[in-house]
Amino acid sequence: MIERAERGDRAVILHPVFSSTGADVLDEFRELVLSAGAEIEGIITAPRKSKDPRTFVGSGKIEELEALIEETGANLILVSQSLSAIQERNIEKICQCRVLDRATLILDIFAQRAQSYEGKLQVELAQLRHLSTRLVRGWSHLERQKGGIGLRGPGETQLETDRRLIGARIRQLNARLEKVSRQREQSRRQRVRSRAPLVTLVGYTNVGKSTLFNTLTGSSVGTQDRLFETLDPTVRRMLDMHCGEVLLADTVGFVRNLPHELIAAFRATLIEAREADLLLHVIDASDPFHTERQHDVETVLESIGADKIPVIRVFNKIDRSGQEVTLRRDDRGRPSSLSVSALSGDGITQVKEAISDMLASGRINRWIELQGSDARLRAQLFELGVVSEERIADNGSWVLHIDMPMETAERLARKYPGDSLKLEGHNPS
Repeated sequence: MIERAERGDRAVILHPVFSSTGADVLDEFRELVLSAGAEIEGIITAPRKSKDPRTFVGSGKIEELEALIEETGANLILVSQSLSAIQERNIEKICQCRVLDRATLILDIFAQRAQSYEGKLQVELAQLRHLSTRLVRGWSHLERQKGGIGLRGPGETQLETDRRLIGARIRQLNARLEKVSRQREQSRRQRVRSRAPLVTLVGYTNVGKSTLFNTLTGSSVGTQDRLFETLDPTVRRMLDMHCGEVLLADTVGFVRNLPHELIAAFRATLIEAREADLLLHVIDASDPFHTERQHDVETVLESIGADKIPVIRVFNKIDRSGQEVTLRRDDRGRPSSLSVSALSGDGITQVKEAISDMLASGRINRWIELQGSDARLRAQLFELGVVSEERIADNGSWVLHIDMPMETAERLARKYPGDSLKLEGHNPS
């Protein structure tokens, strides 16, 4: 591997600034650094019109970076933008200090947080995919195809060897994740059979999703005030719901410009959002940039195919922003957003009521009557696990009590045209 300085946690931040760089980017990156466990010794801001292909920033800023490292004794450089492998290596050579860009830092945080078997597999896969893009140049000291007497190698460079080994490990991890994914699919099918609707918490990282999750379920998942505190998805039953049993899932928080390696590797985790009956989009009401954060989350949801799922926006942390508990409804009278405090519990009752209202409006929960000609529809309903009770009427027809999402009912209605799924409030004899 490339020789690097010994790893440390006393860091200097290099923050390149372009005209399109948001004012909150540095604050967010500083939070990422602290979440990774590093101590910030100094920050250098570098206004740029374009990227320097050699070191990303100009030579003057690199000299300034060298001087700050010598002055503070820092042994880690953290760059708030994504670097190419060559840029990273060049800065390391000049400053004689380990360099990590934003994508690598996020991967490091994920590696610290992963607890479950699946989470650890996903993190390693993401790291290897990222590393595979770093295996360029800087490897001449390991070259085994020098040529000449006594210097001829076995026909494979160290770079090729490592690429081959990484490729084999990636295939092995993909196979294991595929197996885990099948197991998760079985769990989701069991959930469908139990007819328990799934509500999933989504939102930017560190907006209070886990605190809200604990308040609604009586659980005690980690709630430290740091980015990416929750990595592995957690599913629990909600307490005191008027609409019956409801499952709530807590998922990893999103962040702007999430590295592609992470989006691909954590697709199995984010499927909890894609398979939900309802999304609670948690937003930090005290964050002055919460509108931008909200847009970033919606962009990720669209990328994983979860943008069509009904959503309630929950503006959290009103204990900090000074707002009042508020429930807002759309033109159809359905809950659209709430202002609450998960920490103090203010507005939690309204959250439960809003969830019950949305699930009731988005599901079919009633008796239907099927004739002999509807045998295929009856078989399909039992296969989906949406039938809670069946009786035989005096005329020999089947009378079933079903509970399923409206979307599923509409799909079945298109597949099996007729009036069977449109009967209103049929009571069995």
